[in-house]
Amino acid sequence: MAEITASEVKALRDRTGAGMMDCKKALVACEGDVEKSIDWLRKKGLSAAAKKSGRVAAEGLVGLYVDGKKGTVLEVNAETDFVARNDLFQKYVSTVVEIASKNNVNLETLKNLDYPGTGRNVSEELTNLIATIGENMGLRRISHLSVNDGVVASYVHNKIADNLGKIGILIGLESTADKSKLLELGKKIAMHIAATSPRSVNISDLDPEIVARERDVVTEQAKNSGKKEEFIPKIVEGRLSKFYGEVVLMEQVFVIDGTSKVKGVIAQAEKDFGAPIKIVGFEKFVLGEGIEKQAVDFAAEVAAQLN
Repeated sequence: MAEITASEVKALRDRTGAGMMDCKKALVACEGDVEKSIDWLRKKGLSAAAKKSGRVAAEGLVGLYVDGKKGTVLEVNAETDFVARNDLFQKYVSTVVEIASKNNVNLETLKNLDYPGTGRNVSEELTNLIATIGENMGLRRISHLSVNDGVVASYVHNKIADNLGKIGILIGLESTADKSKLLELGKKIAMHIAATSPRSVNISDLDPEIVARERDVVTEQAKNSGKKEEFIPKIVEGRLSKFYGEVVLMEQVFVIDGTSKVKGVIAQAEKDFGAPIKIVGFEKFVLGEGIEKQAVDFAAEVAAQLN
């Protein structure tokens, strides 16, 4: 049997909200596998926050660049929020996301492209910026989105400067409809995505492993509910339908009106705009998502430096 440490128990408790003893039982039962332990707690009805993702802790900026039918989102991290408000850092993020979009490159290729007016490449300019500002920084991730005919719309949440903030959304709308109307619609749906964090556009796009895992959990929950066996399949499908309404964009209730599903909003827009509209995809970057930040005892740190 795998030895379960106190830190592992605490980490599971932070993710699920379950009691310490229940978390330990789950880890023991699942031989230390965290994801299986989360499911174990859910099946027992003991998980208060199974959907909670990793703590968001890193600072910096998410930058967007959109040019008609294509767009790019980039995350650049720094140690403190002060750097995100630094003009030099903001200029760097804005410049680099534009370079990336115009060249349609991945992160590694981007690092070797020329940074304008410096004689340095993108990576070397970041090193220069680190030396200038005096804080560690890093290019973390990048993603591109494009459509054949239509628009890529965007939205920045917690905006700090033009196209810079803490959450960046891109959404691609494929359509022959009026571009200005599409952009307006796209921005509203991007705002919705910022609030709801869907995992896919349609049910058919959802990772089969995610669906299978959820089906396993809700089936076990239904069996433990005491309902008659013949009612179990209907209960499972009902709970899966609710799950789709939480994680699939087109099945979600549109946050802006609170009543229509997103697929209904699209259907109405098709009538109003006089053309079919297809959401080809979306990208959502949340600053520091999934990065654990070590707690810092500043008093101890200062004392150590004085000594």
